Order: sequence, then structure tokens, then C-alpha cells
Amino acid sequence: MGRVAALLVLLVFFAACATQTIVATAPPPPSDDDDFSELIAQLRTDLNRQNGRVVAKQPALTTAVDTKRERDKEFAARAKALFSGLDGSTLEMPVVGVHTYDLSDSWGDPRDGGVRKHKGIDIFAPKGTPLVAVTDGIVTYIGEQPKGGRCLWLSTESGTSFYYAHLDRWASGLYEGLEVRAGDLLGYVGNTGNAKYTPSHLHFAVNTNDEMVNPYPYLTKATYVRSARVVFESAGALGTR
Repeated sequence: MGRVAALLVLLVFFAACATQTIVATAPPPPSDDDDFSELIAQLRTDLNRQNGRVVAKQPALTTAVDTKRERDKEFAARAKALFSGLDGSTLEMPVVGVHTYDLSDSWGDPRDGGVRKHKGIDIFAPKGTPLVAVTDGIVTYIGEQPKGGRCLWLSTESGTSFYYAHLDRWASGLYEGLEVRAGDLLGYVGNTGNAKYTPSHLHFAVNTNDEMVNPYPYLTKATYVRSARVVFESAGALGTR
């Protein structure tokens, strides 16, 4: 009788196991550029939070919209303002003193023996050369990465974000969430990260619609920057010197 009871217990146990679905979670595939895979995920979170802030800033309509045509027109105007495409003619050069003819298109060049491709362009300049915001936006990330070294993301309402890497240091008073204008000082050229044994330069990259794109065509139309506008935080308020 005891053996029968034991067999019944085993049958109940196996029946319970058969009703459960066992899901094996495979490890994520290795990334050619762990900087971008992690940073873009963080960037997406920051942009979602910032989009909420932008919507909250939108002024309420003072008059009722009477017709569907007027409602469509209002929607189109706001959509254009928030999701306008990247236009190089509106950008400022990210490195002070660099002309468009100084640029070289290194997008897609092999890196690490061909294991990965270059997802940006390198703008060479002496160590300590000021770096500026290429457009109005918000500093959504400041940090240090194995490949990018000291780096930052500058994000815009249109959904386009700009990546600055290998900085020697960040501008004094810079912080995540800071709203900046085109030409504001963000940091200084360096060779941190995996650029330790290369000449000082800015690795500049562009992410639009959650995809890395070649920044070279846009920077060939960028405005030359003679000097950076230095912004600092004083007594809890933003000021300029």
C-alpha cells in the first residue's frame, strides 16, 4: 500500500510539472559597440521623460477649434515642430575653430580589426579645444564609457540626439537635464576611452529615429564657430559669463 501511495505522489508531481511552461532565457548577443547599445536604451528612456515635459509646456488653446480642417491644421503644425527632420544648415560646428573643409568622412570605417564599423566621424583638434552644442537641446546623459571615455548626449525636441565622445573633461556646471542653446560650451576635446593612444579628437555621432546616421553630410553645411558661449550655474539660476 505504501508503494502505491508513493507512486501516486510521483504521478501528481510529474503531472504538475507537465502543466508548466519552462522558458529558457538566452543571453543577449554580444554587441559590437556596447557604448551605443546601452546608451541608446538610456537615451530612449530620457527622451520619453522629456517628451512628457515638452507636452506639459504646450500652451492651452484659448479658443475652441470648430472644424475638422482647423483641428488637422493645428495638429500638423505641432507635429512639424516636434518631429521636424535633421537639417545640417541649422547646426553649428561642434568643435570651435574647425571649418567644414577640415572634416573627413570616416563613417563605416572598420574598427577593432573589422569586428565593428565606425558609427560616427572623428574631428581632430588640439586637446582642450572647446566643444559646443550644435543646436538647442537638453543634455540627457553625462558619463564615462569603456570605448567613448568621457561622453555626453545632447537631445532635441525633434527626436534627434548628438553624441560627443573622448572628451578631456566636461564644461564646469554641466548636468543632465540642462537646457542649452546652440554654441553653448559642453566640454573640451580629449582622447579618453579607447582613444587613449590616438591624437586628441571628438568622436561625433547622430541618432535620429532610434538609428545611428552619418553626421558628415550634415556637418558639411554647419556654421563655423569662432568661440564658445560659457554657461554656468550660479545661485540656482542659469547665467552666462
